[in-house]
Amino acid sequence: MEQQYMNRIDTTAEKIISKSRFIAYIQRTDSEEAAKAFINSVKSQHKDANHNCSAYIITPSALIQKADDDGEPSGTAGVPILEVLKREGLYNVTVVVTRYFGGIKLGAGGLIRAYSGAASDVVNEAGKVVEIDVVPYRITMDYTYTSRFEHELEGSDITIRDTAYTDKVSYLVHVREDGREAFLARVQEITKDTASLEELEMIQAESAVE
Repeated sequence: MEQQYMNRIDTTAEKIISKSRFIAYIQRTDSEEAAKAFINSVKSQHKDANHNCSAYIITPSALIQKADDDGEPSGTAGVPILEVLKREGLYNVTVVVTRYFGGIKLGAGGLIRAYSGAASDVVNEAGKVVEIDVVPYRITMDYTYTSRFEHELEGSDITIRDTAYTDKVSYLVHVREDGREAFLARVQEITKDTASLEELEMIQAESAVE
């Protein structure tokens, strides 16, 4: 099964094609109800638009998916948007493309290219995240080693989720399962085997896709 993703941020993208204005919106939606609510909110925002075409995919298995042409010729708007979501491996996401007609007809092929292009633009603008297995660790160390430890994490895929300061410093970090042995060995090297390590229950976390 191909890797599946969710959009990283909710955002918009806009372009002009043959004097028609296309505004694409993307939002993460974890249910069909949320998808419909988002579509309705965009429609409410653009009541004067000629079309508010949309598509969404819900659940990792893509069990729920729908495309809506909203008055454009059948198959020229909603389906091209949906195909972009499928091609990008996205789920739990809704895209709405609003069109203000500029007076020049695009034809079926032109409409398909316009709507799929607008959808691609907003997906690229939003970025993607993938869910990965991570192991949370509570790492406690003397202040002496904190600067070197934090420097070690810069540019890595290990994130500090919380920091507590008492007589020592305690970090909550998320470590990818496949890299935890090397990371823990490095922590003990930095702290001269003085760090306290508490392993917590494995969870799923989001990681940005470059």
